[in-house]
Amino acid sequence: MSKKSSIHFDISERKVLLRILDIASVLSLLYGIGLVFDFDYFKINEEHWVWSIVLGLYIAVFATIFELYNLQKASKFEVVIQNIILTSSVTVLFYLLTPFFTPELPENRLQIVYFYLAVNIALLIWRYAYISLISTPRFNKKVLLITSFDSLKPIINSLHKSDPNYRVVGYVDTSTVKESVSVEGIKAYQKKSLINDVEEDFISEIVVALPNGKGMTPTLNSLLIRLLEKGTPIREYTQVYEENTRRVPVHHAEQDFYRYFPFSRSNQNKFYLFFHRVLDLLFSIIGLIFGIVIFPIVLLGNLFANRGPLFYSQVRVGKNSKEFRIYKLRTMIVDAEKEGARYASTNDTRITKFGKFLRKTRIDEIPQFINVIKGEMSVIGPRPERPVFVKELSKQIPFYEVRHLVKPGVTGWAQVNAKYGASKEDALEKLQYDLYYIKRRSLFLDISIVIKTLSTIIFYRGQ
Repeated sequence: MSKKSSIHFDISERKVLLRILDIASVLSLLYGIGLVFDFDYFKINEEHWVWSIVLGLYIAVFATIFELYNLQKASKFEVVIQNIILTSSVTVLFYLLTPFFTPELPENRLQIVYFYLAVNIALLIWRYAYISLISTPRFNKKVLLITSFDSLKPIINSLHKSDPNYRVVGYVDTSTVKESVSVEGIKAYQKKSLINDVEEDFISEIVVALPNGKGMTPTLNSLLIRLLEKGTPIREYTQVYEENTRRVPVHHAEQDFYRYFPFSRSNQNKFYLFFHRVLDLLFSIIGLIFGIVIFPIVLLGNLFANRGPLFYSQVRVGKNSKEFRIYKLRTMIVDAEKEGARYASTNDTRITKFGKFLRKTRIDEIPQFINVIKGEMSVIGPRPERPVFVKELSKQIPFYEVRHLVKPGVTGWAQVNAKYGASKEDALEKLQYDLYYIKRRSLFLDISIVIKTLSTIIFYRGQ
């Protein structure tokens, strides 16, 4: 029989809930306005059903671009207000500019203002309700960890950071060195009373974080089986970590390579690879055309603010560890590495003011589309790194060379999720994202990366 538990939502459930009710709230308010007032620009009926589908699609796409489905930001109303206004403004603009699929512009232009206000008000009311009622501790997923005391804090930090509503409330210490103690509000559960405690505290899930089963005793194993029989979900930490953070836990994988990396079939799927290459060429042509259009501005900026060569090139490591020469717009001072190669860092004094603008807007990456056309890179993939850093990081970080199984990219899962790699720790985090991409590579993930890249550019977060 299933045990009684508290109500909670997983990450995927929250995002689906947000998407569905964003669209439902807007359509409901517009439908109500149409019934009560003389509002005939937008109608919900059998004759004009396409209008609602197009509006819903625009809301879903632009809300993703403007980060309304970022769970960390979705729980902060001051951030949500800003993102709702951006989403509504772009959604209405695109809706007005596609009259073939949407209503023709009304004679009474005030109806456009009412339409815009309705979209904003509907989203604001629903999102306020979400923050007040759903994104609260009462809907937290209460998790119990089975792990050693030494691993407790890193695991808790990684899980809490990935989802603010995924709360580790307690743990069972599998180490034998010291007596279990509660830390930072995390309760230490005892094995002898574990079954009763799990039921009384409404634990939603048990996560086992024991590499290679170290610390798993017959007694503990028996207790977990009994809890499983009573309806308590029990999951392995690496699965939870990957699902919540969208990263592969390299630090927890040790040397059991194939257990953690059953790579995506898309890496060998000829149809996917062909389609991927077609998109590479299409995006590269569009990117280079855009680069030509803004070239006079870049040229003037470089002339007055960078004072030196416009372009620069470096040797990078590509697919199958084959080296190639990458092309970029120069963003640093001349002779920036006269003292040797080193990572760029936050507020790096070597980066010029105009160079910082080029990095933030990702304009400095445009010449890399030449590498894409040549087949040395892809639009989407791991960031190509320099040979000196690859050699160094390969010795320090397990599985680092695995990122060279696919072509490097102009943008990628790591580039849109992680900060700029300025240390071994940053490189490890980016590798986790890169391995997740290689493992889960698909058309849907590629589209997600393109949308997140647009968010990075719009919010001026390039690196």
